[in-house]
Amino acid sequence: MSKVINNKILILGATGFIGRNILEFYSNKLEYEVHATYNKRPNFNITNAIWHKTNLTNQLEVEDLIKEIKPKKIVQAAATTSGAKDIVQKPYLHVTDNAVMNSFIFRAAIENNVEHVVFFSCTVMYQSSIKPIKEKDFDANKNVYEKYFGVAHTKLYLEKMCEFFSSISDTKFTAIRHSNIYGPYDKYDYEKSHFFGANVSKVMTSSDTITLWGTGEEKRDILHVNDLMNFVEAAFHNQESSFKVYNCGYGEAYSVKSIVEMIIEASGKNIKIKNDLTKPTINTSLCLDCSLAKKELRWVPQYEIKLGIKSTVDWWEENINPRTLELLR
Repeated sequence: MSKVINNKILILGATGFIGRNILEFYSNKLEYEVHATYNKRPNFNITNAIWHKTNLTNQLEVEDLIKEIKPKKIVQAAATTSGAKDIVQKPYLHVTDNAVMNSFIFRAAIENNVEHVVFFSCTVMYQSSIKPIKEKDFDANKNVYEKYFGVAHTKLYLEKMCEFFSSISDTKFTAIRHSNIYGPYDKYDYEKSHFFGANVSKVMTSSDTITLWGTGEEKRDILHVNDLMNFVEAAFHNQESSFKVYNCGYGEAYSVKSIVEMIIEASGKNIKIKNDLTKPTINTSLCLDCSLAKKELRWVPQYEIKLGIKSTVDWWEENINPRTLELLR
């Protein structure tokens, strides 16, 4: 009797920005049996994928889902996320649900002998710096930026939970500290999106002037979502240790103002920028050193920033219009 090969992959949060891109990425790989979850947002038609409606903050639903599917790999892309406004005014939104859902997911993964779990962390625990930061440069004894306190410590706790669960099981865990991700299916509304998506929509719906929150002098390391997809695949194939934290970014910092200028250039419009200093901003700068991922996973970003921005603007023009912006909230 031939041995049945388990090549099931489960994408959690597959209707979100990163999750949808991951779902499309793996649904095109016919060697996988792809499963995906949705909850508040409706699912959508996609070939080579099986949908499961699941509330990931409900322990029984999480346990039943993973027990039923018994996936070989899990990509945990579900999260409560938003932009600078909520981080400043409602920081608790990023804490409770994320801590709860991931605790249930990690436990169910080891109980059902999942081979590998990829968890998307972030970089908000890092001190502001324009010098490229390595994973080992983080010092838990230094103060995290005040506005990031809740979300940063939640992510750090969950990274430690990845390490803990890997130490008591045969399940491998990868925690990815990725920089600002951009590309197709991002949130492009003005209230809940990150700075990149919001400014793309501002540029694409304006004819003369757009308003930039803050001074725009803070710098960001931004990475095209397709490079993140390739990172996940590299982790699955090349990570040798049972647990690892990796930086995942472009490796160069650009001011928010210069990024917006590149968006304007890609749009082909003649638009001027004015600043609104009354709006909430996160006045930090960040650049990632991704040499560890290059060495261990043999991963390097492929999307040059101007080409990545141009492809994203072209995608927006083909898929979004002012009437559909409301649907992306």
